[in-house]
Amino acid sequence: MSFSTQLPLLLFFSSLFIHISLGEVVCEDLPTEACAFSIASSGKRCLLETSRAEDGGGVEYQCRTSEVVVERMMGDYIETDECVEACGVDRKFVGISSDAFLEPQFSDKLCSPPCYQKCPNIVDLYFNLAAGEGVLLPELCEKQRMNPGRAMFELLSSGAAAPAPLSGFSEDIKSASAPAPL
Repeated sequence: MSFSTQLPLLLFFSSLFIHISLGEVVCEDLPTEACAFSIASSGKRCLLETSRAEDGGGVEYQCRTSEVVVERMMGDYIETDECVEACGVDRKFVGISSDAFLEPQFSDKLCSPPCYQKCPNIVDLYFNLAAGEGVLLPELCEKQRMNPGRAMFELLSSGAAAPAPLSGFSEDIKSASAPAPL
């Protein structure tokens, strides 16, 4: 082979190497096991979707880029297994819902120091979900620490839930105190 025929091939493989070495995250390129709780280079969250298998016999999982932009600059981020475990979330979540807050075990794990203080991506996601329900996550975590069985119920039924914040997690969390260690 002459150099002129090898050059395009060399350039192609070099571009792949540069793409990989720069660590660019493209949701559609992620394996489904790493999709949930990841953030693409564009700053948009990755989400796991299901579709009917082409053979019609089952369900296939696909990683897609959502339209949700993470306000904190966390692009090129794939959540660690340690945070997934510490926060009590599942990488096979398809569609994340605020209903999880109604489960005391979930809120307990989310508000625990290993999650709340060390896993900003997951906390940011659930901070925004809670805010959509009119609840501030730091308040929920404080109530969870004081009375785990009734934390979310009290906030929702008493009408004491705070209005949704105007800005994102990063600014609101600075002004709110972190939950005390359990």
